[in-house]
Amino acid sequence: MRRFSMYKHIQLEDGKLAYQEFQETGDIPILFLHGFTGTSSNWNEVLPLLPTNCHAVMVDIRGHGFTTDSSSCYTMDTILQDIELLRKKLKWNQFHLIGYSMGARISLAYALTFPERVRSIVLESGSPGLEKLEERLTRQQADSTLADKIETEGILSFVNFWEDIPLFHSQKRLSDEKKKAIREERLSQTARGLANSLRNIGTGSQFSFWDRLDEMQMRCLLVVGELDEKFVQIAQMMQNRNEKFQLVSVEDVGHAIHVENAEKFATIIMEFILQSEEELTNDA
Repeated sequence: MRRFSMYKHIQLEDGKLAYQEFQETGDIPILFLHGFTGTSSNWNEVLPLLPTNCHAVMVDIRGHGFTTDSSSCYTMDTILQDIELLRKKLKWNQFHLIGYSMGARISLAYALTFPERVRSIVLESGSPGLEKLEERLTRQQADSTLADKIETEGILSFVNFWEDIPLFHSQKRLSDEKKKAIREERLSQTARGLANSLRNIGTGSQFSFWDRLDEMQMRCLLVVGELDEKFVQIAQMMQNRNEKFQLVSVEDVGHAIHVENAEKFATIIMEFILQSEEELTNDA
């Protein structure tokens, strides 16, 4: 039976990590990591399109959804340890990793820290961070200012601003139903959670991974929307650093391919994952 689990939780030292499972009996393990202002529900349109032999797990990253933490100061390493706790709970030795935007940055950090755990990785609209220190410091200040604004003005004011930034202009073409669902997901967040996420694991706070891309030996797929010119350029630059990376640009969509064209996104990632499974079997 193709079904979602109810939310499950893992006890952390400073809170609880919330996650959901889809098709728990499947034998191809896949972990999905959402983007900033998202939750595990962000993948709901993609999951029913997966083959029945996939076991998908979707986690609420710190600062989002039903994951709770009492610490206002954490790091990317903290998030990676959260994923490790989840992996051990699931008793997965290896798994396929799919991350979107913020989730793609986290996925990349995890793959570089625990390469032996990752069968393959899909980075949707992802980035290795900012290469220059000056860029990181400038972005860190901008993220901190935005975090202060969220806490001062509240979630509604922030969401009104966030959904109108150029990065998401292509989403204005979505149906009213889809736009409403995205807005409700954003409005479900807490000001404290989003502010802490920006300050602690925002693009300005993370280290640059540009100089480490050539270390990656697992299969890696970069997926971008052709209307998202900034991230198309970033993906091309990433591919130049590691010729093993595969790059797919999806027509007529922007930053969130899995939202704007779930069927196309599901087809792309499953072709890649099944090819990865076949290669791993042949190499065994």
